[in-house]
Amino acid sequence: MRLERVWLIARSGSRAAQLQARRCADDLRERGISVTIAFSGLAQNPFPALLATEEGPPDLALVLGGDGTVLGAARHLAPYGVPILSFNVGGHLGFLTHERSLLRLGDDRQDDPGLWQRLQQDRFALERRMMLEARIERGDGVSAAASPSADVDADGPHGALNDFYFRPCLDEVSPTCLLELEIDGEVVDQYRGDGLIIATPTGSTGYAMAAGGPILHPGIEAIVVNPICPMSLSSRAVVVPPRSRLTIWPLGESSRRVKLWKDGAHASLLDPGDRCVVQQGPHPALLLQLEQSPSYYRTLTHKLHWAGSLTNGEASSN
Repeated sequence: MRLERVWLIARSGSRAAQLQARRCADDLRERGISVTIAFSGLAQNPFPALLATEEGPPDLALVLGGDGTVLGAARHLAPYGVPILSFNVGGHLGFLTHERSLLRLGDDRQDDPGLWQRLQQDRFALERRMMLEARIERGDGVSAAASPSADVDADGPHGALNDFYFRPCLDEVSPTCLLELEIDGEVVDQYRGDGLIIATPTGSTGYAMAAGGPILHPGIEAIVVNPICPMSLSSRAVVVPPRSRLTIWPLGESSRRVKLWKDGAHASLLDPGDRCVVQQGPHPALLLQLEQSPSYYRTLTHKLHWAGSLTNGEASSN
């Protein structure tokens, strides 16, 4: 891997991530590598400014934080084909990140190379993770971006590595909504409940799993449609082909607005009469794995504590 320009993306508000970012930056600069440090979080998005002011996309984005920091980087960097290497520094569960112990800096040795030497020697694997894209079509034909107070990208396209989900935008009445789902031009169901999740295989271990959805291996390209606390026992999660075109319509009175979320971050608001079209994104996220033969099942066993259910804490001889 060419390693001339690196963006260090640290989780904002995490002192551990900030300190580690400075250590990595010093080590990289000693090797003659150009480094830019930025901080990312729910209230801090550095990527528009970086993409506008830097000479071009970096050779590598090194992310120090949790899964949320990785998701933010993937949404913005996937269109540019930037590989992302992440470490769980100041994060929580860390499904997408490496353990911090693998972030080894210092002198390189032939028998035990450091992190930067491993990258330059191509001693890693590169995973291509499917992403989703959402666009909003307004019922009145007027883009939300036409409003001076609206976000310029309120109607999209929005990208998501984990999921999009639709939740009620109500403060004073029961927080439920009615959503109609259309797949490839055919109405499939109407969901009354707390909302609807549209997830990738990567996102199947996130909100979708918490809502009772299936776990999909990230090597599969598919889309999970999962209702959130539906008021009908017949409303179940379904898995559809990756090239499906999903259209979600909020139904009901004009006050029944619905909020669209992307990877846990606010995306836009929909009124009854608007519709949101979700489909496979044009660019995959590139996640760099230091293990050349990574095991997804080992990750599940470790992160979900499946090994705790094994007899004597270990697998059988079978």
